Amino acid sequence: METIVFSLLNGVIYGLLLFMLSSGLTLIFSMMGVLNFAHASFYMLGAYFAYSIMGVTNFWIALILAPVLVGLVGAAVEKWGLRNVHAHGHVAELLFTFGLAYLIDEMVKIVWGRSSVDYRVPEVLDFPLFELFGAEYPAYRVFILMVSVGMLVALWFILNRTRAGLIIRAALTHPHMVGHLGHNVPRIFMLVFGAGCALAGLAGVIGGNYLVTDPAMAVQMGPIVFVVVVVGGLGSLTGAFLAAMLLGLMQTFAVGVDASFADLFGWLGLTATSELGGITIASLAPMIPFLMLVLILMIRPRGLMGDREL
Repeated sequence: METIVFSLLNGVIYGLLLFMLSSGLTLIFSMMGVLNFAHASFYMLGAYFAYSIMGVTNFWIALILAPVLVGLVGAAVEKWGLRNVHAHGHVAELLFTFGLAYLIDEMVKIVWGRSSVDYRVPEVLDFPLFELFGAEYPAYRVFILMVSVGMLVALWFILNRTRAGLIIRAALTHPHMVGHLGHNVPRIFMLVFGAGCALAGLAGVIGGNYLVTDPAMAVQMGPIVFVVVVVGGLGSLTGAFLAAMLLGLMQTFAVGVDASFADLFGWLGLTATSELGGITIASLAPMIPFLMLVLILMIRPRGLMGDREL
């Protein structure tokens, strides 16, 4: 029971962190049709910006200022870079964002070095919030949960209950009509791209000290984010949420299970070979996202909630 409860809590938190990171990419793709290969690099920028801001102020200012700075960088990239590339098709966009990812990675190494930085959980949140089954549960993980849920509610409210959200949703399918009504569609695209990057930056602020902040963090999270977007369905925020939660729970439970294939085969009344029986379920946890991706592409190519196939 202890393993189930803690794996459930940690899986929900990790899933919400993945959704915060993937929601920006989903929003950008659903509106602009751009698969931003540099999205995880903006997540990395959020963590490094927060680390630098904390060095001169505090975590709360970093929590607000770092995503704003990442959003401004993203808006500048769209206005002076991606907008000019957009006219040349999807291949040019993919090459541009792929090169941008390498550029950001190298800039991070030049400014902050090649080693991980000491980006820590703030002292005000570095304490056990409650005790369960004799183990203390950190308050910062609950804080991540609260920020993620707050972001989810705010995003839903903006897209579904505000005039700005109505314009954004209209621009998804009828950009020319929105333009004829007097709205600046390129500016809307710029703001959406910047907002998507800001969401990735927010994930970096609260996830950088929860995981680790180093130049490899974008490479580690980038493939998983694309798995979430594809499994959930390209352009579907609901699908991205379901995929992120499913992936977070599956990976966390796989890591928490202290069993091998020999134990699993024994429970089924079968006998495993010595090589297969020695493999632990926890060692397969990094493969779960990609196994899920392969299965989804075989069974339902458009994803869980998507309406277009790859």
